[in-house]
Amino acid sequence: MSYTSWKGCAHPRAFLFLLIVVLFLLLTIPARGQVVMTEKGKEFEPKVLHVPYAFYNQSFGAAGGFVCGLTGVGQKQMSILGTVIAGTNDALALYIVTRDVQVPFLTRLFIDSDLALSTFGKLQSYTDGNRDHIGERAGSNDSSFNNYIEGPGNDNFARMKFRYLLPLGSGRDEVVSSVVLDRGLLSEGRVGGDSWNPLVSGKTFLEMKPYWRSQSVRSDDRRVDRQTNGLEFSVFRENTDFPRNPSKGSTLRARYTRDWGLFDSTNPYDVLDVEFSKYFSLGPSKMFRQRVIAFDVWSANVFSWDDHNTRNSGQAVYHRPPPYAGAMLGGLWRMRAYPTSRFNDQAAVYYALEYRVIPEWNPFDKIDWVRKHLDIAWWQWVPFVEAGRVAPRWTVGELHTKMQWDAGLGIRAMAKGLTVRIDTAVSNENWGVQMMIGHPFQF
Repeated sequence: MSYTSWKGCAHPRAFLFLLIVVLFLLLTIPARGQVVMTEKGKEFEPKVLHVPYAFYNQSFGAAGGFVCGLTGVGQKQMSILGTVIAGTNDALALYIVTRDVQVPFLTRLFIDSDLALSTFGKLQSYTDGNRDHIGERAGSNDSSFNNYIEGPGNDNFARMKFRYLLPLGSGRDEVVSSVVLDRGLLSEGRVGGDSWNPLVSGKTFLEMKPYWRSQSVRSDDRRVDRQTNGLEFSVFRENTDFPRNPSKGSTLRARYTRDWGLFDSTNPYDVLDVEFSKYFSLGPSKMFRQRVIAFDVWSANVFSWDDHNTRNSGQAVYHRPPPYAGAMLGGLWRMRAYPTSRFNDQAAVYYALEYRVIPEWNPFDKIDWVRKHLDIAWWQWVPFVEAGRVAPRWTVGELHTKMQWDAGLGIRAMAKGLTVRIDTAVSNENWGVQMMIGHPFQF
């Protein structure tokens, strides 16, 4: 679940309000699971959340909602969230999320699930159909920023991920890791980060995710309906010391996604993408409790891009994913100055570098209401830079010429044991604000 705006207010006073909004919306969703956290000198306690909230962004307009969530009830690592939202932009949404549900009698198997049903008075899609840009493929690296269609629409999805923990490294003897925190920073215990060898350190998962998503946009000129369903298969290696806020180690995922064109799918397609992140601890200083350099690289290739079949009308139907899937840049995770799926093509590459620092000074300790209801253990300042490119073929040379870029600043916090973030970035086209749970590079 995400709330994204690329045209918004950047005034510094807005950040605390936005932080509270994001927390209320997403409070019970862990970034990466199978970790039970206990604050030093305290015992583990389940958390129950049920609060109304209000916010504003481009998709919803002025909006209000109610969230209900449970963490650590039944299983210490498990979370369940449900929220309903209504906005002045003729927007209505329902989200239900579960994380880290451990299957009884199969203790190494975990399930995550997401369900979203939403309708909006205004949606954007970087897909062909804008009459002002005839002859230009929307979403390509050289395409116009204004080459999109916009209108009322729906965006619905359902997905379920099965994650099997292999008996390797840290996962050999410890299925669910337990860590002790000191004001939100790792004090005792760790998941990985001690060695590159998967037999010695870290956890390795085999993952399978059935998925379905349907998005429709009705502009003045045309209606675009895009559906996709299929399976994702991946190998994921978590080898950081503390997945919620890594300071050392690395993560790696290789993923293959296949839509066979069955049921209501618009087109069949298959995609391979690989992502690697690395974290370097610079240790504490007089001003900062923690200093970390985080690096990420990701690349994707749509193998079926040029495959096609011919309809009875003689029109070629290419086996390509919707703009919101496959090799795409823009939005919450990659190229944060750009709107979601701003760039989409057959191939993509992406690089990011962040400098994450946690000040010794925590102003939220002085605010009784915040300390009681949000429990902000630390806040973090994160300057970052990103570069990326999409291309009509996967070649090293083409993917590394005429690259897009952006630079920005994030303000993040650990609240109720979760890392929430508000990142703002600027590019040569525009600037954007992204709000989400967890750091980027969280796969």
